[in-house]
Amino acid sequence: MRVEEYEHEPVRGLPEYLPADERIIWQGEPDWRVMARRVFHLRALSLYFALLVAWHIGSGLYVGQSLGASLAAGSWQIGLGLTAIAILGLMAWAFARATVYTLTEKRLVLRFGVALPMMVNIPLNIIDAADLRRFANGSGDILLTVRQRKDLSYMMLWPNVRSWHFRPVQPALRSLRDVDAVAAALASVVH
Repeated sequence: MRVEEYEHEPVRGLPEYLPADERIIWQGEPDWRVMARRVFHLRALSLYFALLVAWHIGSGLYVGQSLGASLAAGSWQIGLGLTAIAILGLMAWAFARATVYTLTEKRLVLRFGVALPMMVNIPLNIIDAADLRRFANGSGDILLTVRQRKDLSYMMLWPNVRSWHFRPVQPALRSLRDVDAVAAALASVVH
């Protein structure tokens, strides 16, 4: 398995041209909306700020403030919540835009990184298992169990890892729009 930075990519998502005996089976990227919900937890954050603002306004009304005064007093929390949601939404968009997953007949290549672009080549022969996490809308994640190498780092691979699994680190294809099609493509080449 190789981890490297790259200067350019002659083929989208790949550090070099493919050898003559290797072809691309599937290539795709995360859906930023799914990533915003599942990786950056925007729904939970939105609910948190909505409850915080409602509590603040309700507390103001309870102690006798007018509705206008309560809304004015809570406006800073509304602004803070919208700012946090916008920043995390932008991060989800940037991470998804910077990520390309490429499955060939011999390897899986993860190209990712907003500030520091990286590529990870995972030979198919070191993949021991692939678990499918499917969501109600047909999107999902594919979590890989690979024979561990010392160069896998949770922090380096984030968000392309199984959350909260540090040892062993499990690379993942995150926030895929049609996860079943990707799982079928992966199953067709992993032996």
